[in-house]
Amino acid sequence: MGMQDLDTNHAIEISERVWWVGHYIEGDPFQCHTYLIENGDQSVLFDPGSKLTFNYTFRKIEEVIPFSNIRYFVCHHQDPDITAAMGLIDQLVNRDDAVLVTHWRAAALLKHYDLQHIPFWQVEENDWQLQLNDRTLRFVFTPYMHFPGAFCTFDEKSGIMFSSDIFGGFTEEWSLYAKDESHFEAIKPFHEHYMPSREIMQHGLSRMREYPIRMIAPQHGSIIPETLVDFMFDRLSGLDCGLYLMVREDTDIKHLVAMNQMLRDSMEAMMLYRDFSDIAHYLLNAVQKLLPIKALSFMVKHDGQMLLLAPDNFYHGVTVDISPDFQELFSCNQPAWQEKYTTHYKKIADASIGGNAGEIQLVMPLFAADKQSCRAAVIMHMESETVISAEIDTLFSRLMEPLLTAVEREMIFRSMEEDRDVIYERSIRDPLTGLFTRLYMKDTVSRMLELHDRETNSPVSVVMFDVDHFKHVNDTYGHMTGDEVLKQVSAVILSECRKTDIPVRFGGEEFLTFIASSRPDCGKEFAERVREKTAILRFNASDQDFSVTISAGVATHVQNESLQELINRVDLALYSAKENGRNRVCIAPPIAPNDQETPDK
Repeated sequence: MGMQDLDTNHAIEISERVWWVGHYIEGDPFQCHTYLIENGDQSVLFDPGSKLTFNYTFRKIEEVIPFSNIRYFVCHHQDPDITAAMGLIDQLVNRDDAVLVTHWRAAALLKHYDLQHIPFWQVEENDWQLQLNDRTLRFVFTPYMHFPGAFCTFDEKSGIMFSSDIFGGFTEEWSLYAKDESHFEAIKPFHEHYMPSREIMQHGLSRMREYPIRMIAPQHGSIIPETLVDFMFDRLSGLDCGLYLMVREDTDIKHLVAMNQMLRDSMEAMMLYRDFSDIAHYLLNAVQKLLPIKALSFMVKHDGQMLLLAPDNFYHGVTVDISPDFQELFSCNQPAWQEKYTTHYKKIADASIGGNAGEIQLVMPLFAADKQSCRAAVIMHMESETVISAEIDTLFSRLMEPLLTAVEREMIFRSMEEDRDVIYERSIRDPLTGLFTRLYMKDTVSRMLELHDRETNSPVSVVMFDVDHFKHVNDTYGHMTGDEVLKQVSAVILSECRKTDIPVRFGGEEFLTFIASSRPDCGKEFAERVREKTAILRFNASDQDFSVTISAGVATHVQNESLQELINRVDLALYSAKENGRNRVCIAPPIAPNDQETPDK
């Protein structure tokens, strides 16, 4: 139901014998509502209104009942937009039992209207309820929403919660009833600036939810029908309030709401997202609603280095040298910073880090909890020169701690990943030689061979090395010297490997290297380079100089040949190299797929 359906020039029955008797003021986003419970000569009027609207309210009441039938005038709080008419009512009332129902804290202020005929009836002195002949009104204490003695009224018969300021709203396109969920956008800014905090809000809402509410009738905005009651409660309970705590100069509600939304979005992103790049992008989108920022970067101390996490490196981070501007920042503590700059940011009119020449950057340091060291910095790359208001600077200050938490969390994740990589490397690498283990070989090389089985243009060669007369080295110079020989030979193999090659310590003094290459001679060339470099190595033990040589076999994988079959063939080629004088490379003869032999033949 909206303006097109209802004639607000007359009283409107919103429930059985419950009436809206307010007045719509053209063009006013802050509509005030007055409600009437029709109850014979014990009728109740809620929040009579101001002097601006009382003549209209009086006429609508008279459409329903004689004004003299009203005994109870409920004032949920003392603000003049809902109580200023009490001075006029005081002159109209001609019955001795009429009372003004309110809380003592409001009565302390309402007494300044100098009412002569209507005494106060205080809810806290009457067990927070009013018993009428056919219904009971329950008064619900909602302190600090918006003032210390605030309360609401629940009518048990109709299920209506007369909610005072709670669920009120700014309605630019006014409708007596909220049409759908979008009405929350009118409620949100009203509460964000009017209510002190989320904790106070949640306390008041929890008290109200103890009652079986079928309709909410607030003082401002629109009446909320039963279909929207649960939705509005849920949305309101998660709202951040105390908007004016951010204020130093700017009191524009729309601007403050935008800043509060940006703060809430940023906090949400830092809680929800694991990937730091997602946090950075989300934060950028939020800040861009307030400032002409084109990019965000982060400078972070990590393991003795300075990392730059920027869009250019997808926030993966690169090590950078620190500029003089940032040297000052990272050597400063928070008290010294604020004494020097009086703001939570510093403007640099040049591209110091990750920007373009002449670019304006706002740099916000993120100090540790002890305020004695700067752990990181946020760099805001500006599209243009802009004035940073005191409120936005306050917003920056509120973002510092959660942003530092997000950055430090990212550094912890990175350290964990680095540790995991180290542990993984240790698990797949032979500790003496640094070559891969046989276990890693079985898993990785099997996938290489499966690829070659499907793709003829992805051949794999394998080279098997063996240190010649290695038992003699161990027997003559000792096992420590033997280990040094193995380490040096492995270092030669690693130096000749590409990133795609897989060098393996196969066992004892035997090594394998798997090479993916389309050139048939690639394996032989690799083996010859390793053999030649090994031959020029020099060792010393027991004041004796000596050298070693290696023999090698080379084989090329044939499609559908198993890993074990391939190793068997290259082992035969190595055996041939040893039988023919050692210190040489022998090639396993090519075979057709039908000529393959299984290992047990």
